[in-house]
Amino acid sequence: MNAGSLVLDFLRTNPVFTLFVVLGCGYLVGRVRIGPISLGPVAGALLVSLFLGQYDFKITPGAQSVGFALFIFAVGYQAGPRFFEVLRTQGVQYLLLALFVAAVGIVISIAAGRLLDLPFGGTAGLLAGAMTTTPTLAAAQEAVRSGIVALPDGATADGVLATIASSYAITYVVGLLGIIATVRLLPRVVGIDLAAEAAKMEEAGKEERGGQMQARAYRVTSPEACKPTIGELRGRLWDSLSVARLRRDGQWVKPADDEHLRPGDEIHAYGDANFFRGGIGKIGEEITVSPEIDLTATYTHVVVARRGAVGRTLSDLNLARQHGLVVAEVRRDGLPLPLSPGLKLQRSDVLSVVGPKAAIQDLVGVLGPVESDIAQTDMTTFAFGIALGAAIGVLAINVGGVPIGVGLAGGLLASGILVGWLNATRPTFGKFPEAARWILMEFGLMIFIVGVGLQAGGQVVETFATAGPALIAAALLVVATPVLLGYAFGRKVLRLPPVLLIGAITGAMTSAAAMSLVNSEANSTIPALGYTGTYAFANVILTVAGTLVMFA
Repeated sequence: MNAGSLVLDFLRTNPVFTLFVVLGCGYLVGRVRIGPISLGPVAGALLVSLFLGQYDFKITPGAQSVGFALFIFAVGYQAGPRFFEVLRTQGVQYLLLALFVAAVGIVISIAAGRLLDLPFGGTAGLLAGAMTTTPTLAAAQEAVRSGIVALPDGATADGVLATIASSYAITYVVGLLGIIATVRLLPRVVGIDLAAEAAKMEEAGKEERGGQMQARAYRVTSPEACKPTIGELRGRLWDSLSVARLRRDGQWVKPADDEHLRPGDEIHAYGDANFFRGGIGKIGEEITVSPEIDLTATYTHVVVARRGAVGRTLSDLNLARQHGLVVAEVRRDGLPLPLSPGLKLQRSDVLSVVGPKAAIQDLVGVLGPVESDIAQTDMTTFAFGIALGAAIGVLAINVGGVPIGVGLAGGLLASGILVGWLNATRPTFGKFPEAARWILMEFGLMIFIVGVGLQAGGQVVETFATAGPALIAAALLVVATPVLLGYAFGRKVLRLPPVLLIGAITGAMTSAAAMSLVNSEANSTIPALGYTGTYAFANVILTVAGTLVMFA
């Protein structure tokens, strides 16, 4: 027995070792860069598991089902707060764009599947792979396993699952690179300068923030600084995203807006580099910062959940003046947003704030829970939430003898959305910290993808030999057409600004890699506002699409 056979036998007899080796290798392969683009862990795990699939490796259906359940439920939970909140506010435009992009992708996939005469399930694999949307793949496969879709004569469930998986495997990398290339070329095709457009939007917002947070202090020595009132200086020199405190004769004071600075007063300020370039240094000489202004010691994250904070801008809340806190960053769906006083907060946004510990605790009643205080996941709600989703998934109505239902994917997604929304409205219910949610969603996704790759490994060569080049061409068409038509629809019908629109299109395609590229091209995080607008809708729509396309 040669060394290769010994290694394969060892891997087959140690499934836990093999699974985690595949996951680790998948992450390593995912770091491989093609120019400025990395493949990502999903593509990495898929390629590694496709290789092992050639040697008849399998993952147990139970393990793959658990991974599937964790992933889809977490996707729903993440989408829940945003889904209802965005729909209620500016969401109509983003909902229409997500529906349009998904509809175009579905129509092109179905047309290509029929033109190429793909075997049953091939169209679902093409749609999921070309649009790099794993929820679509998961929903399509679950529709076969649960029996809610009737199989053609002579077809077996295992055969259809392998067809879906192999079509997905062939088209996924094409879709990943295709969406990035299309989004990169789109601004040039339509004749816009992303960086210039983003700069205009930032200027219109009257702020461009960024840089390391700093603490500095100044002693008033300029007679000119004592002429305007405190209120006039505040409006001229600092804003709602910076803190400035006054010490007079060794005591911290809070002067009224109609008072004036006096020679010898000390201004202790905290903000980013842009703030200090605004002219505060003109009031006098810079001095050593008092230890009492060292706000860097307390840095934490606060989740927007209170009704009074949702829909309000950072300027409205004015945390700097009201609580002595500086907002260092705002993240939405894991993406940093352009920080400006006019940024309107949405439910489940995460604010990174810096300031006194007592003031941060006061934010619980103003914004919502402090994330660092949420150390545990509400496992009771988590477990029963998944159980509820599974129960919804088995419910079906017989129409003409054909069972019609949402399937396990739809049930888990609906349950996740419900629990996520309830947590956003009642933070004490269904606690699921962002880090815990990420690892469960990522771990579930990777287990599911490994199962898909192993399942497709034995058939992917045959599928590529019979329809590979045509499948790749179809995937490029499925990628490019929704992006181009989506841009035209967004500009002509929805009237969205180009920078937000391109970000929204990457959200409609659920492509975080393309979003990163757009941010880089724009030299701004403004496109992320569009991305988060469509992302929640797209995850829901494309999950449902995975089930529907199996009936086409």
